[in-house]
Amino acid sequence: MIGVLAGAVASAVALIPNWLPTSASREAGRIDFVFWFVTGICIFVFSIVAAVTIYAVWKFRAKPDDDSDGPPIHGHTGLEIVWTAIPTMLVTAIAIVSAIVLAKDDAAGANPLRVNVYAQQFFWSFDYPGYGNKPSTILRLPVDRSVVLTMHAKDVLHSFWVPEFRQKQDLVPGLSPTLHITPNRVGTYPLICTELCGLGHALMRSRVIVMKPDAFEQWATKTGP
Repeated sequence: MIGVLAGAVASAVALIPNWLPTSASREAGRIDFVFWFVTGICIFVFSIVAAVTIYAVWKFRAKPDDDSDGPPIHGHTGLEIVWTAIPTMLVTAIAIVSAIVLAKDDAAGANPLRVNVYAQQFFWSFDYPGYGNKPSTILRLPVDRSVVLTMHAKDVLHSFWVPEFRQKQDLVPGLSPTLHITPNRVGTYPLICTELCGLGHALMRSRVIVMKPDAFEQWATKTGP
């Protein structure tokens, strides 16, 4: 009963508030699944630990005037095996699910849009190799199309993060990591640097505009930014 009550309270805290921002990419849905999968396991473990702790405090509490030592207790081999095996299986399950999701999220679809992302104290810039290296200070992407972002840091460490896409990628000078995203919701979203990169770090922000394909093509093929 105690475990059920603890689990119910933990579930309410996890599920009732809207903790996560709106999902705006296919990859975000998979990442959210991992998040809730791990949260469910945490609630399960918390319920057991809370139940055992509360029961032990209630059942085996000492009387106010009892200063004697408790009786010596020898370890229970079977119990130790169980509480080692179950966490091992849970952590293994988390690792397997996470590996599958990361592999799927990293797999670009056919004919992806390629975009170069440049980070520099303290602003973002972009260009589109498939459209004559068209420059932009706003990341514009077509909805429902696979996108591969190639990251470049011009000075110090930066980190690319759009909360609605869930994925995050560090930018390291001298390296050009890639990030695959498939936007699936038209809208405007904040782009934030999440790596402390100097005095202006808090101001290093831009926008991502996810557009309908026709609108994106019209923008990408016109002259000028």
